[in-house]
Amino acid sequence: MTDTLRDFIAGARWFGGKGRDWTLTGVRRVGELPDPPPGLHVTIELAELTYETGETELYQLPLAYYAEHQERLEHASVGEWHDDDFGHAFVYDAVHDREAMGLWLRAFAEVTDGRVTRDQLAFHRVEGHELDLTVHSTLFKGEQSNSSVAFGEDSLMKVFRKVTPGVNPDISIHEVLTRAGSDHVAALYGWLDVVDDEADTTIQLAMLQQFLRTASDGWDLALSSVRNLFAEADLHAEEVGGDFAGEASRLGTALAETHETLAAHFPVTTRSAKETVALADAMRTRLDAALAVVPALAEHEATLRSTYDALAALGEVTVQQVHGDLHLGQTLRTVRGWKIVDFEGEPAKPLSERMLPDSPWRDVAGMLRSFDYAPRVVMMTGFAADPFEGSEEQKSYRATEWSARNARAFLAAYAGRELTADEQTLLSAYVADKAVYEAVYEARNRPAWVDIPLDALARMEQA
Repeated sequence: MTDTLRDFIAGARWFGGKGRDWTLTGVRRVGELPDPPPGLHVTIELAELTYETGETELYQLPLAYYAEHQERLEHASVGEWHDDDFGHAFVYDAVHDREAMGLWLRAFAEVTDGRVTRDQLAFHRVEGHELDLTVHSTLFKGEQSNSSVAFGEDSLMKVFRKVTPGVNPDISIHEVLTRAGSDHVAALYGWLDVVDDEADTTIQLAMLQQFLRTASDGWDLALSSVRNLFAEADLHAEEVGGDFAGEASRLGTALAETHETLAAHFPVTTRSAKETVALADAMRTRLDAALAVVPALAEHEATLRSTYDALAALGEVTVQQVHGDLHLGQTLRTVRGWKIVDFEGEPAKPLSERMLPDSPWRDVAGMLRSFDYAPRVVMMTGFAADPFEGSEEQKSYRATEWSARNARAFLAAYAGRELTADEQTLLSAYVADKAVYEAVYEARNRPAWVDIPLDALARMEQA
């Protein structure tokens, strides 16, 4: 069984340890879903992985144990073995199984007073929405780090695969914004914890929220707008039918209002002058490491270090709860306006760090870099009509025009005024740090795209 589970984890899309040597050092069953039909048991197991470095990670395995082979679930087969509790079983990844997911949904629906605990599983509900139990589940395809399951058009459950003891900001922030009546997030309906009272630890396993079925992905809308612009050789960004500036402005307002709500319900503190220097030092350290990976960054090194020096000299800075990993792909356009999603923060950071307060300008910087990326990606990937007849100079001019127009609209709506000198210094540092990160990412994953952040740094120097 151990070897079978190891093979399953190693081949899963959501497994983040690919390319590293590791051993499956433990599997712990933390609960079984109640009232299954005959011949089925649905469990949640936590698999402990240990790498050669000694580092350990926990991954959540929702499993469906069937007494008989299920041909309809062959694509989701984990293996076949004897289980001490269930006997001989055919085991499947439960997120693919409508019977198993129906048990998850019913367990949430049975919570009428805040929380229901089964084994070590604690199901929580936020009042105000009655779940539809008549619908079937559908697993979303293509996700990398988690598994998302839609229940009809009513609700969406995100199952966290790599889990860590502590509070997941995606749940805690959504709960606060939902209870505050924010219009800029999908409402939180509930969440699931593993509670170990003896060890006094909680691991958050899943969240159930409003399903925004008809929403459009912000990144896709931006790409469509760019293609509309590139299809018209004699029109400017503000003249084409797919002009995005109005949406960028509304998105800026949505982020500003979200930051205001977060500031009203989470602590707002002051980062000391010493801590600001430490932030600048961390950016310098990332640049030092990046130069070894992307030697072309050396052309911009002096400007980057000057930007970080200006940050270090700022002194005290106000910080609060923020999104932490914001870009157009973390936004949805609905008939009721923009929604901001995925408040987990940067996936590479430990969970304990993702809840730390930061400057709201980090989120703004992430969005500005996203506006810069969209037209450059269209240039890299091509589009149906090319009236510029391959002229890279003309396309680059239009790309810069598109990104600058939307960045201005977004920033004007977000701030509602001219930025102070200190705010501009903060924003510039976060934008530069993000571009350095992007250069490393592209060099390692998409070398043909490394010029996107490098060209952005060149334009920053000319501004």
